[in-house]
Amino acid sequence: MRDLSCDVAVIGAGTAGIAAHRAALDAGVRSVLIEQGPGGTTCARVGCMPSKLLITAAEAAQEAREAHRLGIRIGEVRVDGPAVLARMRRLRDRFVESVFEGIDAFPDETRLTGRAVFEGPDALRIDDHTRLRFKAAVLATGSSPSVPEPLKGLGDRVLTTDTVFEIEDLPASLAVLGAGPVGLELAQAMARLGVATSVFDPGDSLGGLLDPDLKRAAREIFSEAFDLHLGAKVESGETAGEGARLGWDGAGAKGDKTFDRVLAAAGRPPNVSAIGLEHTGATLNDKGGPVHDPRSLLCEGAPILIAGDANADRPVLHEASRQGRIAGRNAARLARGEGAERPERWVALTMVFSDPQIAVIGGGFDPQADHRVGRADFCDQGRARVMDRAQGGIRLYAEADGRLAAAELIGPEAEHLGHLLAYAVQDGLDVRRLRDRPFYHPTLEEGLDTALSNLGDYLK
Repeated sequence: MRDLSCDVAVIGAGTAGIAAHRAALDAGVRSVLIEQGPGGTTCARVGCMPSKLLITAAEAAQEAREAHRLGIRIGEVRVDGPAVLARMRRLRDRFVESVFEGIDAFPDETRLTGRAVFEGPDALRIDDHTRLRFKAAVLATGSSPSVPEPLKGLGDRVLTTDTVFEIEDLPASLAVLGAGPVGLELAQAMARLGVATSVFDPGDSLGGLLDPDLKRAAREIFSEAFDLHLGAKVESGETAGEGARLGWDGAGAKGDKTFDRVLAAAGRPPNVSAIGLEHTGATLNDKGGPVHDPRSLLCEGAPILIAGDANADRPVLHEASRQGRIAGRNAARLARGEGAERPERWVALTMVFSDPQIAVIGGGFDPQADHRVGRADFCDQGRARVMDRAQGGIRLYAEADGRLAAAELIGPEAEHLGHLLAYAVQDGLDVRRLRDRPFYHPTLEEGLDTALSNLGDYLK
C-alpha cells in the first residue's frame, strides 16, 4: 500500500465533489478527488436529465391525444416504448459523457479511484492500494435509493430511481411507491406513455405541496392521470408470475393488486454508512451522519465538510453545486489554518416537472407562521385558458410588514414563476415593491400580479 498526502481530500466525484475539488484547486491548495461508484453525477445519470427526457416524450404523446380540444385532428397515438427509452438513454449518455470529460480535464495526479474509508481524523484508506493523509476532507458521497421492506424479496420486479432508466421496454402496469417530486414526475410520465400506473403514499400530499388548498387541487388533478392512493401504506409484496402482488392499507380500506413492475421512489438516503466516520471524531446524528453547520458545511468535531446529497439537507443540483464550492473553499481555508466562512444560504427552492408543474419557495406554507396569504387561481386566468392549461393556483405568504416570506404554486410552466418568486424572497422584497413591476399581457405572470393584489388587501 502506498502512502500519499494532500491538503484537501474530496470523497465522491458527483456534482458537489467536482465543484469542491475545483474550488480547492482554485484556492491554491493540493486537492485530491477520489472517484468511487459509477460516476457521471446523479443528476445526469439517474436523475434530472433522464427523467426530463422521459417526461418530454410523455408530454408529446399527451399533447397529440388532446390536440382535438383545439380543433386539431390527429390519428391514433402509438407509443414505441423501446424507441422512447433508447432515445432517452442515448441523450442521457451524452450528458454523462460531458461530466466525465470535465473530470478528465483535472490533472491525473489530483485524482484517485476506489472506495474511501476513514482510518482516523486525518487519514483515508482507498481500497487496498492507497493511504491518503489530509488536512481537511470534503464528504460528497451522494445518496442511494431506498427500497421499502415489503419490496425486498421481489428481485428484478422492483425498479429504483437508479434502475428504471435501464429497462428495455415500458411495462404494462407499474406501482409507484412515493408521491414526492420524483415519484410524481415518473408516475405521470409513465401513465402518459400508456402504462397503467398506480401511486401509493402514506401521506396526504403530492410533489411536496403543503398548502391545504393546493394539496386538494393537486389531488384532483393527478387522480385523473393515474390511480392514486394517498394515505395508503403498502404492507406486503410477493411474486406473482412475472409480476408482483402488493397489499396495502389506506385509511382502513385494504386492497391488493398485481403489477408488472414496482418503482420504489420513497427517497434516497445519504451514503454515509460503513465509511469509518466513527474514527474521525465527528459528532454523529441518530442516522449515522455527521452533525454539521448548514452554512459553513463544517462537521462538528472534525476537519470534514459535507456537501450535496450526502448531508440530506437540500438534495437538488443547484444546492449541491453551491455547497461543493463552499465546502471546497472552506476545506482550503482549514488546510491553511484559517477559519471556515459561513455564507448566507440561498432561499429554498424546489420544483416538480409534472404537468401542471409545482414550485415551493422558502419552505412554502407554514401552519405555525402568522403569514398573510395572497391567492390566485389559474383556473380562470387568461393566458392559462388560452393555452388550454387552466389548472392550479398560486399562494403567497408574507410577513405583517409586507415582506414576502414564501410561496407555493401548481400551474402551467410554474418553473418560471418559481424563479421570480425565489429571487423576490431572497432579495427581501415586500409585496408593494414586487407589484410595482411590469406584468405583460397576456402572460401567466399576470397570475402573480393577481396574487400580489390579493395579498395587498390584507396589508392596508
